[in-house]
Amino acid sequence: MNIQKELQHVDLFKNLDLLANQVVEGFISGIHKSPFHGFSSEFAEHRIYNPGESTRHIDWKLYGKTDKLYTKRYEEETNMRCHIIIDNSSSMHYPTLKQNFFDNYNKIGFSTLATAALMNLLKRQRDAVGLSIYADSYEFYAPEKGSERHHQMLLHQLSQLSSKKGVQKETKTYTYLHQIAEKIHRRSMIFLFTDMFQTETDTEALFEALKHLKYNKHEVVLFHTVDTNTEALFEFGSKPKKFTDVETGETVDLYAEHVKDVYQEKIATYFKELKLQCAQYKIKYVEANIQKDLNKILQTYLTEKHIFI
Repeated sequence: MNIQKELQHVDLFKNLDLLANQVVEGFISGIHKSPFHGFSSEFAEHRIYNPGESTRHIDWKLYGKTDKLYTKRYEEETNMRCHIIIDNSSSMHYPTLKQNFFDNYNKIGFSTLATAALMNLLKRQRDAVGLSIYADSYEFYAPEKGSERHHQMLLHQLSQLSSKKGVQKETKTYTYLHQIAEKIHRRSMIFLFTDMFQTETDTEALFEALKHLKYNKHEVVLFHTVDTNTEALFEFGSKPKKFTDVETGETVDLYAEHVKDVYQEKIATYFKELKLQCAQYKIKYVEANIQKDLNKILQTYLTEKHIFI
């Protein structure tokens, strides 16, 4: 099913929660029970106490009845912890939105809707979610939590993000990825939405930052958000056009068809290098065409969660 076509007449930003639920509905049902057990508020069962373990969770009342030591075993309140990172630089606000047409939204719109859909899945499976947003500053941070209040707060933040018009903001990905990495202390799945168009041009430093995200046994998925028709295939017709770098303001006038072949070769090489470097650092790389790949985001989550736990 093509989700985009089904929802093309719905205002993308009017009710993000409703849209995310529509995207997820039917995609997955039920809750996948985690094999990990922590000591939280939801009691699950008893197990025999093993000498040398902490006595903190021994059920002394049961000991009084049975003369045997048992510890209370609990279900993890959240099966998995997930932190979602969104690049909010000016290039992520490309292309210009055409109101009320769902299949013509920009990269930030795709990223916010995909994030809301992921949050919906995470909520259904009782996973905790946190959120970071960056561009030329570290704009927003929320730690991983699983409460309804936290979920609604993140949805509100996403709605604000997606409804704002892009301003001239540079991308300082590796500057802020290091800061984000330092904030995520417990083992988590980390999803990064970015178009990988950087004003910081040190590729080695960029991947050092991505590598930093993996410390503490985190799993990292890079969703490379791309408007494939224009950014990969350079489909701009035969008329002369003025191209503007939305992050630096630099402009160039040219006939797109005159540079199309060279551009396609260069961008294909860049994408290939990204994939190879991600593989080298054991980062999951997923190219996401913003016009059709919402399902790919959700499928990646389910696949990676199965591996993660």
